[in-house]
Order: sequence, then structure tokens, then C-alpha cells
Amino acid sequence: MHVPAAGAPSARSNELLGLAPQARVLIVNCDDFGMSPEVNAAVVQSIEEGIGTSCSLMVPCPGATHAMALLRRRPHIPFGIHLTLVCDTDRDRWWPLTAKERVPSLLDDDGELFAPTQVPELLARARTDEVEREFRAQIEAVVDAGLTPTHLDWHCLADGGRADIFDLTVALAREYGLATRAWLERGRGLLRRRGVPVVEHEFLDSFGLDVEGKQARYAELLRELPAGLSEWAVHPGLGAEDLRVRCTDHEFLTSQRARDIIREEGIVLIDYGLLQNAGRRPTVDPDPGAC
Repeated sequence: MHVPAAGAPSARSNELLGLAPQARVLIVNCDDFGMSPEVNAAVVQSIEEGIGTSCSLMVPCPGATHAMALLRRRPHIPFGIHLTLVCDTDRDRWWPLTAKERVPSLLDDDGELFAPTQVPELLARARTDEVEREFRAQIEAVVDAGLTPTHLDWHCLADGGRADIFDLTVALAREYGLATRAWLERGRGLLRRRGVPVVEHEFLDSFGLDVEGKQARYAELLRELPAGLSEWAVHPGLGAEDLRVRCTDHEFLTSQRARDIIREEGIVLIDYGLLQNAGRRPTVDPDPGAC
């Protein structure tokens, strides 16, 4: 599962981050912070009591106000903004922060945010100017709350789902002094050519793992972690209302077993704050034709 990106030596990002070339480096990012109080509690515990290193906040969600209050009381928790154009629940639905009449291309025929099964339709209809309007609204809501994020990423849209949305987000990240969390090779290649440290191995998305045997698989993946920078996208949750996949994530992340393996294997845990700082160094943009 962890295959080095083509043409990218495993030491490259380590060196940009000031780490040993052969260090085994891991970001454990807890997605969907703000979705609900149960998810919020699980995310905080996974970071404060477990091996989680950062999280991504979904600003339009019903639990976002609660999540931001938790962050204000915990300035030590690194977090990014999980830019949200997709609603993946029929319970406690959410909507864009921008007035609906200003972002009609981001809404389905019923005036709702698109569901995950409708992502192709969303990507076919979404106007880049309206995407920017909504992304800025979500970023500004966090800034106005007195919080300082480390990075930008996307909910249910790998690298934004479209090249222009990815490029827009990179521009916003640079404007606000943030890192960009890139998953796919085009995005990672673009950032790499700008001298920005990027994840060098295939992302692990916890929703892609079977619930049965997940803890053993997590342990195996930690012991097999290659040199260079890797990332896990995990989705911890608590309570009967949460999917079992979320509860199993929380159980492993906060387990003594996970902490013991990290120590035994000498794995270096980092968050996006380190990438954010590295990305602030002056760089020369590549020839656009090289992309």
C-alpha cells in the first residue's frame, strides 16, 4: 500500500522538514472534526490521549461551534479546515455558509448540498468563482473565531475533485499562510516542484479498511511504515450513533498498543504545522509548462 511516489526519493520531504533522511515520519490526521459532539470528543481524545497528531474542521456542520470552542481551550491541538461542499448524512444536515443564491452551482435541484453519490454531478456543475466564495467563507469563519489553522483539505473530494479546484485551494493556502494536504500524484507533484514537503507514500484512508481485523491491520501498517513521510486519514467517533468504523478508529488511536508500537519502531509523529512552516520559505514557482 505504501509505494513511494514516482521520482521522489523517500528522504526528500524529511530533509525539507529538518528530519533525518531515513526517519519514518507519520501524520495521523483526524478528519470530520465538527460533524457532531461525539466525533469532536473522539478526535480530541485521539490527539490528547492517543497517537493522533492533527485534525480537520468541517465548518458548516452542526458540531462546528462546539469544535471551535474546544480548539479555543486547546491551542496545542493542530487543525486544518476540511473544506466542505458535500453533505454525507441525512441526519443533522448542513448547508453552505454563503447565501444559497450566491452559490447555486454548488446545490442540487432541491437546493441542498450534494451527497457523496452525486459528486460527479457537483463537479460537472460547480463554478470556480462560487467554490472560491464558499471556501473563503469557511476559512474566514475560522479566522474570525480567533483560531489559527495549519492547512487546507477537502471533505469527500480527493485533491478538490478537479484540477482547478485544487489550484484554487493552493492559492488560498498560500494567501493565508497554510499548508495544502495533497493526496493524488498531480497535486503532490505540483507542490514538490515548488519545494514544498509532501506525503511521499500512498495515503491510508481508514474508511478503506475492513472493520473486522482493523486493529491488527493498523498494527501491521505501523510496523511496515517506510522511510519518508506518510499520512493516515482517520475518522474517530464515539457512541451508538456513530459508525462502527469510527469507533474502531478511536479504539486503536487511543490504545496502549498503538503508543507502544510507535515507541518500539521509532516512528516520528508530526502534524501539518511542520509542513506549514516549511512551506513558508521563499520558493520560485516552476515553469507553468512543466506541470
